[in-house]
Amino acid sequence: MKIRGISLVKKLLATALFAPLLAVASGPELHLDKAPVSTDPAALANGAKLFVNYCLNCHGASYMRYNRLQQIGLSESMIKDNLMFTADKIGEPMRIAMQREEAKVWFGAAPPDLTVIARSRASEFGSGADWLYTYLRSFYRDSERPTGWNNVVFENVGMPHVLYELQGEQIAKVSEKDDGHGGKIKEISLELAKPGKLSKEEYDKASADLVSYLVWMGEPMAEKRKNIGTAVIAFLGLLFVLSYLLKKNYWKDIH
Repeated sequence: MKIRGISLVKKLLATALFAPLLAVASGPELHLDKAPVSTDPAALANGAKLFVNYCLNCHGASYMRYNRLQQIGLSESMIKDNLMFTADKIGEPMRIAMQREEAKVWFGAAPPDLTVIARSRASEFGSGADWLYTYLRSFYRDSERPTGWNNVVFENVGMPHVLYELQGEQIAKVSEKDDGHGGKIKEISLELAKPGKLSKEEYDKASADLVSYLVWMGEPMAEKRKNIGTAVIAFLGLLFVLSYLLKKNYWKDIH
């Protein structure tokens, strides 16, 4: 009886451990385009401009301070004159005036803080940057949605397409294909119905710059961390060689 009880407990633990993995594996496959993330200061500065002008109205970045933008080559005067609209001091966080309670009433849910959005959206289908890059380019008109917009990556999204004046308006063409298991899966292809201010290539570049900024904002010290890590690994490699030569010389008379 005791052995059967232990066996049952093991089965329950195994089920609890692997159930999330099975749930993910059984979910629909999500195709994500590879994001051309850049660390170029000009791309990051353009991404910061797009973020402030189009995202910072509803989404905050409460864990990022304006003065951090000096790390991507912007001067204090450039930040104050062009990017600070909801703060008085350059050391303040990038918050918004809208309250969470008001946002829930207006949108049904409070828009998330975007400080670490590029890290939180990572999945087995790709990085958080890939998700954001595909998401920004996958909005289409949907008259059945309250905002008039939907998204291929995030179905029934509550957010409208804030960059539509740049990209234009896309329409969806829905088709079905066999999933190989006797069922059908829905495929959505997008077609540009009304051009925006930018060409497709220009909008892709703008989206890439915005995503690059969001990636940088999630960890501003990432490049420095990588450089330090490379130097540490090189130092440890050199130390290993010296230690081996010392050990070999120390024990040569014994062996």
